[in-house]
Amino acid sequence: MATVGRGRGTRARRAARTRRTTRTRGTATARALLTVLLAAGLAAGCTASGSPDDDGRGESWPSPLEPRPDGAGGSQVLAVKLDNTPAARPQTGLDAADVVYVEQVEGGLSRLMAVYATRLPESVGPVRSAREADLELLRQFDRPILAFSGAQSRLLPLIGEAPLEALTPGTPGSEAGVYSRATDRSSPHNLYLHPRRLLDDPPGPSALTTGFHHGPPPPDGTPEATHTVRYPAARFAFTWSDARDRWLVSMDGDPAVTPRGERLAPATVVVQYVTVRPSDYRDYLGNNTPYTETVGSGEATVLRDGRAHEVRWSRPDATDGTSFTTDDGAPVNFARGQVWVVYAKAP
Repeated sequence: MATVGRGRGTRARRAARTRRTTRTRGTATARALLTVLLAAGLAAGCTASGSPDDDGRGESWPSPLEPRPDGAGGSQVLAVKLDNTPAARPQTGLDAADVVYVEQVEGGLSRLMAVYATRLPESVGPVRSAREADLELLRQFDRPILAFSGAQSRLLPLIGEAPLEALTPGTPGSEAGVYSRATDRSSPHNLYLHPRRLLDDPPGPSALTTGFHHGPPPPDGTPEATHTVRYPAARFAFTWSDARDRWLVSMDGDPAVTPRGERLAPATVVVQYVTVRPSDYRDYLGNNTPYTETVGSGEATVLRDGRAHEVRWSRPDATDGTSFTTDDGAPVNFARGQVWVVYAKAP
């Protein structure tokens, strides 16, 4: 009996050591893979198609930028720039994001940034190019990983200096398989990221912005069935669903759905009124790229539980999260679940 007991204990200890070794090797492999991909993306890049649907920003990542010496991984969120033209819908993996940011881009259109901290979907896309305002927005996170298809050549030095890990595709179809091109869509609307081939595990909720708080809603508020935000050439509507206890998203008049046909449905929607000014960049048609200022203060509308709350927002410094407060200074809590932040031009 004693001999059998020692044998089982020995086998159990060996199995435990094997599991620990496997996890350690898996984490090390993921971090090494990310370092290789960062180097490959910085060296190779992805060129634009030049098609009329493309933004024509010369989506590439040439040398001499270098990968970060400290690598990546750990507590970093994953932020992915997503296409939002009709040809890009339905997007993949958008429903798994913790936060979705909506910004105005050239021609009055919109683009999305999905931030992942608690879940890593199998695939995210279509992935598109970065903008100057993204760098300020992402400063609130601790060295986030920014996945994007490329950027205008003049913007590359600024991205290289920013406190983030830039992850571009390099050569599509590389052995790592972190990026791939879908065959049922045309370029540039067919580039997808595979987060689970990049990271072992999500970093967890502590990696998210410090500006968001969960808890009971503010008192009062106005009952609201639908709230609409309009850009010059894009439109978002959020309709409350008692059955889902969520806001159902529509884009340009059509229901926003996953590839499985399920409605995108955040728990909280923030319409944040900000300064939207011209930047120093233009697309290939000569359209100026809007710069969305996310540092400062102003007004916002928080939608939760079927009601609209008029609040104040404040972000004194780029390294701060955005705080939302009532008129008397009390913090505004969000409902648990996905948050959409829609940046709208202040009147």
